[in-house]
Amino acid sequence: MESSSSAAAAIVSTNANINTDRTRRKKKKKSVLQQHQSKQNKNSQSHAKWKTEAQQQVYSSKLIQALSQVNLNPSTSSAPRQGRAVREVADRALAFAAKGKTRWSRAILTNRIKLKFRKQQHKRQRLASSSSSSSPGSTTGSGSRSSRKHKVSVLRLKAKGLPAVQRKVRVLGRLVPGCRKQPLPVILEEATDYIAALEMQVKTMTAIAELLSRSTSEASSTSEPMTS
Repeated sequence: MESSSSAAAAIVSTNANINTDRTRRKKKKKSVLQQHQSKQNKNSQSHAKWKTEAQQQVYSSKLIQALSQVNLNPSTSSAPRQGRAVREVADRALAFAAKGKTRWSRAILTNRIKLKFRKQQHKRQRLASSSSSSSPGSTTGSGSRSSRKHKVSVLRLKAKGLPAVQRKVRVLGRLVPGCRKQPLPVILEEATDYIAALEMQVKTMTAIAELLSRSTSEASSTSEPMTS
């Protein structure tokens, strides 16, 4: 009798453990699903905000304010330089409109600081290379160039050896600012938000260009002399 009662108790305890494990798994699965749904809702809200007229007005005001500070005089700067300046200003205004809540917007905002730092470094390196090249028997410049070329060729060979899907993910990560070394879920999330923001940017810049062309055509028509 004692052996049968102990066996029954063991069966009951194992069943209880199985039930507790099942309930834990169910709770864990439910929490994961809830987190995924809340994340999807947040993403859909963030993507939908770029399609609203209020967000377009905020971005257009920031863009016009930033463009007013850009030198667009053709006598002082070339057309490619003007195009680069307008593109940088438009991207920075887009990042400001995103309020730095996304990875790509933070990358655009910090990129300007990094560029300034790199320019300072390049100036120092040029000064150092010019001073070293003036001394006889110096070959530091050619050695640094060859090492740089070797690194680039090694990186290209590594990229060619990757599977097609990984190559595409790497290319997508390079296209989205701040996502070069991020995993696929982060890249996809940032890319969808970045594409929605770029669509709004194109729409806003097209509207501004049409408004400016209309105003210039009206001004030219009014400035023409009246013919009798």
